[in-house]
Formats: sequence, structure tokens, C-alpha cells
Amino acid sequence: MYKYIRDAWKNPDESYVRELMWQRAPQWRRQKVVQRIDRPTRLDRARSLGYRAKKGFVLVRTRVRRGGRRKSRFKGGRKPKRMGVNKITQAKSIQRIAEERVGKKYPNLEVLNSYWVWSDGKYKYYEVILVDPQSPSIINDKKINWICSKKHTN
Repeated sequence: MYKYIRDAWKNPDESYVRELMWQRAPQWRRQKVVQRIDRPTRLDRARSLGYRAKKGFVLVRTRVRRGGRRKSRFKGGRKPKRMGVNKITQAKSIQRIAEERVGKKYPNLEVLNSYWVWSDGKYKYYEVILVDPQSPSIINDKKINWICSKKHTN
């Protein structure tokens, strides 16, 4: 089953994904920037990155602006060539920015991973997997309880 989901998301234009997202994207735009969700949009990707459908795991969809760094133009004193406004890229990826914003919003949870879900003309949408290190189901799970140790908490 996961193979078919993965293949559909590899080429969204040629599969059912395009029609599905054509309906969902307008709803996502009206939602909050950081929106908690019940289940992953891409189940195959979420599970490959460590998500499990059990207590202690939280999924959040977030949207971040697209494109390069937005830099204001200088008022004067430089040649236009030396202004450094266009084609400036930030050292952080947009996905990392999304993870950091979600981490700030949920300070008691640890960011496990994230994956791309959709892009429109203005935003990129990511789903971030968060883990609750105080949850008993996470503490007792040998696969994920490494996140409960002190060096992984902020």
C-alpha cells in the first residue's frame, strides 16, 4: 500500500493527488499558519520518518513563504549593482524554518522530522512530526525513547 502512495506523490500531476490537493489547498490557506492535524497527509513519508499512530506523536501542518530572502532596498550610497537585493539566499532552508517555527509554538514537544506536502504560488506546506518526551508510551518504546534523554531536550 505504501508503495502506491509513494508513487502517486512522486508525480502528483499524473495521479489522483493533483485533484485531491486542488480541493484541499484553498481550505489550508484559510486555516492558521501552524495547524495541528489528526493524521498525516502522506502516510508513507510520515512513517518512513519515524511517525507512529500512538499517543505521544503529534502532527502539525505549517506554511512558509516561498522564494529567496526578502531584503529591503538601500536608500542610497551604492551602485545598483552593489545593492544586494536580488538573488540573496538564506543559509537556512525553508523546511528548517518551518520546523523551527513549529518548535517555538509547541515548546514542550520535540521536533522529530518534517516532510513537504504541497506548494502553491505563495506558500510551501510542510507537515512536522513532534514527539512528547514526557509521554509514558514514548518513554516505554525502545525505538523512540532516545528522544527522552537530557541531551535532546532544549
